[in-house]
Amino acid sequence: QVQNMSQSIEVLNLRTQRDFQYVLKMETQMKGLKAKDLYPLDGKSDLQHVWFLKELKEKMDELLPLIPVLEQYKTDAKLITQFKEEIRNLSTVLTGIQEEIGAYDYEELHQRVLSLETRLRDCMKKLTCGKLMKITGPITVKISGTRFGAWMTDPLASEKNNRVWYMDSYTNNKIVREYKSITDFVSGAESRTYNLPFKWAGTNHVVYNGSLYFNKYQSNIIIKYSFDTGRVLAQRSLEYAGFHNVYPYTWGGFSDIDLMADEIGLWAVYATNQNAGNIVISQLNQDTLEVLKSWSTGYPKRSAGESFMICGTLYVTNSHLTGAKVYYSYSTKTSTYEYTDIPFHNQYFHISMLDYNARDRALYAWNNGHQVLFNVTLFHVIKTEDDT
Repeated sequence: QVQNMSQSIEVLNLRTQRDFQYVLKMETQMKGLKAKDLYPLDGKSDLQHVWFLKELKEKMDELLPLIPVLEQYKTDAKLITQFKEEIRNLSTVLTGIQEEIGAYDYEELHQRVLSLETRLRDCMKKLTCGKLMKITGPITVKISGTRFGAWMTDPLASEKNNRVWYMDSYTNNKIVREYKSITDFVSGAESRTYNLPFKWAGTNHVVYNGSLYFNKYQSNIIIKYSFDTGRVLAQRSLEYAGFHNVYPYTWGGFSDIDLMADEIGLWAVYATNQNAGNIVISQLNQDTLEVLKSWSTGYPKRSAGESFMICGTLYVTNSHLTGAKVYYSYSTKTSTYEYTDIPFHNQYFHISMLDYNARDRALYAWNNGHQVLFNVTLFHVIKTEDDT
């Protein structure tokens, strides 16, 4: 393309230079004629000579306005010369690049890139699940909806699938709005609407592997709803789980049962009378919603602001208001807990939804009618050959 452009400019330049020489000649003649006395210089009073000079003067008066045009023509000619020089410089740079990569054909370069990508993925596989070290942000994505709600993407979706789901309010609603991308979500370009068969309770829903998991209103029943088929694929009662503001988070809003997903799978976080209102963590079968295993913690559910799972560890915030921080963590791998002190900026003063997305390595939050993202920093341990 640069070569074609260079040739075109060269042709234009030759034509311009030819015309330019003619223009310069005309300009000289016109200015010379203007400076002369157009009346007879020999003292003769020949009538024919006078009329000839008069006609010539009238033609000159018509041509005089062309002088500014000629000046612009000269300016344009200089601009073309500059273009020509820039094209020459660009051609030199491209020739240098071509010489540098000339030893490789496209296919070989492509294979090298694929090989590098494979090696990077193999390296990533050696990173075990990380421990939360830091939360930064938030990044405000949008301002919409009521004070309470949820928004999310699917952590198991492909890289090209960036659909966003939006569920406004914590009760008395069955409408889920879908957007094809974050960009469409921000602009409000809705792609599809789903009318669920049941109202939901709380804001602690999760989309996982193409299905929506939510707590059915006024019950401890968990629903699995397929976006592809528009049908309920499974539903199951979460045994002994408190519901309808018996054991909510500190902000209330029927947030008794919190469904979440991480690198390991699907989880439910709730409280029971049997555990004295303290948090219970249950790992769920994503197909049947059967409880695979449960862990009983000593952290009161009503004292928690919100919580989320990362790599099988539950992280609990101390408040939903200003000054919130990750205060407590419980590892399902070791069945142990610890008190932590990981602050994060609660910019809009009231968090009613906080969920981790393993694909994005980010926390999705609903903060007082603001949809925001927090970045997380994890501490990774490199696997060795002796690790099982």
